[in-house]
Amino acid sequence: MLTKKQVKEIKGHLDKAQNPLFFFDNDQDGLCSFLLLQRYLGRGKGVPIKTFPKLDVDYFRKIEELNPDYVFILDKPEVSDEFFKEVEQINLPVVWIDHHDVQVKIPKFVDYYNPNFNRKKTNEPVTALCYQVTARKEDLWIAVAGCISDKFVPEFYSEFQKNYPDLSLDSKFKIEYGTTSSAFDIFYKSQIGKVAKLLGFGLKDTFTNVVRMIKFLIIAETPYEVLEEGKKNYLMHKKFSEINKRYNKLLNKAFENEEESGKLLFFKYGGESSMSGSLSNELSYLFPEKFVVIAYVLGEKVNISARGKNIKTALLKVIGELDSASGGGHNDAVGARIKVEDLEKFRERLEGLLG
Repeated sequence: MLTKKQVKEIKGHLDKAQNPLFFFDNDQDGLCSFLLLQRYLGRGKGVPIKTFPKLDVDYFRKIEELNPDYVFILDKPEVSDEFFKEVEQINLPVVWIDHHDVQVKIPKFVDYYNPNFNRKKTNEPVTALCYQVTARKEDLWIAVAGCISDKFVPEFYSEFQKNYPDLSLDSKFKIEYGTTSSAFDIFYKSQIGKVAKLLGFGLKDTFTNVVRMIKFLIIAETPYEVLEEGKKNYLMHKKFSEINKRYNKLLNKAFENEEESGKLLFFKYGGESSMSGSLSNELSYLFPEKFVVIAYVLGEKVNISARGKNIKTALLKVIGELDSASGGGHNDAVGARIKVEDLEKFRERLEGLLG
């Protein structure tokens, strides 16, 4: 977790910010982190970062457009040097909160917070760190949704169970805090998990509809408002229904590969939107003894989402041998981007390393 000093410093930055701009990773952890800070502060705009793996210089145009007095970067392991150079030139303060292994050198003018850097190292999702800062009980449901989406059960889940027993995991399941298995149980088998899925699939909609969803979530008072379809969240539910049908078809196709997959379950697909993170998470939940690699082909590039015990080491070694490949993440959950012509080579070399 963050230290008391770090919490105080972040609160100080938030209090100074009159027109903050929040850049957040395009997943539930990033979105919920932004929501917690924005709802605490009552002001600020949010921009989901769709580029992988970096927040790149193209996003500087949002700073020119919105003219913020503060920039917050949430749940992003890399930021391009070009972006920071542009920001430094206009003397704009930057607060960066993350929980990944550090991928780049942190500029001196950036206030960087990561529990991996603390004396007592921890690795909670950024949602948990932001909730530690804001501590608004009315936002407890948002904090839980963000954490379980990032495969983490926070200590405050017990409080959520008391407040929302009907949205919590059935009592027959034993909860082990901080574990991936319990987080997956909550995500796939409870109503707060459905809230998290709605948020995740909602982020895959058009820019206009994502903005509408964010505006709705900023004012939503309870998780029931998210679960119950109405005029304010109709488009979010519509998108969820559309994507969920396609998602289940892809999941069933991946099942067909499972019996003959051996130690590595490899699945390739294409289409208009990527669902690799969701697919790799659920398949690793269903087949915890396997390494899971999902490859999303889009034009000349392939986005990779991989899950498995310490898979990061093997994956980074393989992409280090490929031209123009990049990747990063956590030890057991990692992403990468490679050229489409290197996909078979990537698969063969990864299979060799994984045995």
